[in-house]
Amino acid sequence: MLDPALDVSLSARDLSFRYGPGTTGPATEFRSLDAIRASLLDPQCTGPDPVYGIAMDVARAQDLDQLKQRMLLYGIVAYAAGRLGQEPPRSQGHVHAIAPHSGWSPPEVFQILEGRAIVYAQQSTEDDPGRCVAVTACPGEKIVVPPGWAHCVINADPSTRMVFAAWCDRQYGFLYDGVRRHGGLAWFPLLDQDDRIRWQPNPSYRQSKLSCHDARKYPELELDPSLSLYEQFLHAPDSLMYVPEPFRKAQVWENFIP
Repeated sequence: MLDPALDVSLSARDLSFRYGPGTTGPATEFRSLDAIRASLLDPQCTGPDPVYGIAMDVARAQDLDQLKQRMLLYGIVAYAAGRLGQEPPRSQGHVHAIAPHSGWSPPEVFQILEGRAIVYAQQSTEDDPGRCVAVTACPGEKIVVPPGWAHCVINADPSTRMVFAAWCDRQYGFLYDGVRRHGGLAWFPLLDQDDRIRWQPNPSYRQSKLSCHDARKYPELELDPSLSLYEQFLHAPDSLMYVPEPFRKAQVWENFIP
């Protein structure tokens, strides 16, 4: 089980998820290497294919109606081991589209379930990317990407698979235009011969600085470090309502650092 509150497991054969009694979820969607090539440093590279598997709207069956009413969506994603040329397995990067029901680009709350991950985020996909941050997290740790920021998730240990979960807005949508126009995000994660990550700037953007740090706690967002993300929903569902209703934390987002 990947989350103590849900009967979900990852197949030993591939990047698909299995659901036990009382847990519901969709068939796993797979992202091919071809689907993310445009944002990689070497679009012609070889590597694991599919790069990752996604299951959105995973839940205890008894919670589904409440999740729909609250516009909350819980997803789980598994990344392959290996390399995409010089890079680790990662997503291509996107900005969350404005959700019609709230009028906001929603934040996203991540928790690492297996392996080690980096969530890279930047304020903008314009030529000036603004603040650029790379946050490393291990199992149990959480990372929050604020409204409107472009971001991607990276498998920080290519020797093994990585799995994370996230709370999203149920009306989620992804915008790729700015990322694709620049051939990726503002910084590329590159692996050295010892599988350690170093960062290379993307010359399509103006020069920027990258801040790298470990995952932190988020008391300003009421995240309980002793609970999994789904357990937090079971214990205090109102504490996550800033995901579908970001205006609840409008003052927090003004100077927020992931």
